[in-house]
Amino acid sequence: MSALLEIDGLEVRYGRTRALQGISLHVDAGEAVGIIGPNGAGKTTALKAIAGMLRPAAGTIAFGGRPHRGEAPERLVRRGLALVPEGRQIFTTLTVAENLRLPTFCGRCPDPHADIERELERFPVLRRYFDSPAGGLSGGEQQMLAISRALLCRPDLLALDEPSLGLAPLVVDEVLAALAQLRTEGVTVLLVEQSAARTIEFADRTYVLNGGRVELEGTREALRGDARIEGAYLGLGATGR
Repeated sequence: MSALLEIDGLEVRYGRTRALQGISLHVDAGEAVGIIGPNGAGKTTALKAIAGMLRPAAGTIAFGGRPHRGEAPERLVRRGLALVPEGRQIFTTLTVAENLRLPTFCGRCPDPHADIERELERFPVLRRYFDSPAGGLSGGEQQMLAISRALLCRPDLLALDEPSLGLAPLVVDEVLAALAQLRTEGVTVLLVEQSAARTIEFADRTYVLNGGRVELEGTREALRGDARIEGAYLGLGATGR
């Protein structure tokens, strides 16, 4: 496999605070990769840097074989990188239909009608509320809308920040099943989550962040039941001490 996304020595600062302290990771084309860790580990910061929303203090990010240091998020979307942000961030006063039509202007949606229809088939509940304000949807339905909105730009890499946040377990399972289906459509997935067990089972490989550093990386087979993951969540470090 070739690396669709490659990060080397990435450092991000908020003032004097180093939120990311030289992390390196890669996502190969066709993979599903997870990033897990406790609150404050640097997961969202990493995604924002990848999506062009934060400028790194050091290190490199390459997407599709091309560096994108400082490149605007909208340009990265046109290059095939889509982000589903934490908290969904849909337009609640617009209808579901209007939310879905907005991204069809990204330049990667040659047949908006057919692409919207594809998303309505993926998440049939969106058809039911197609002409209703998006703010009236449940949390799970809003997450489905946010994912569909990102997919309308036909991304090569779909990055998601905490898609399970505030959702019931059965809804989380439905969302993860839809993300797994994307693999058959050729979409590479980068999933940032706090739920370690679900992410490890979903992803081909998972990185464990703690304190702005990568403490562990491995396949689902290697990480299942690894006590060091619990140590990272408890702030004990990769050694568990």
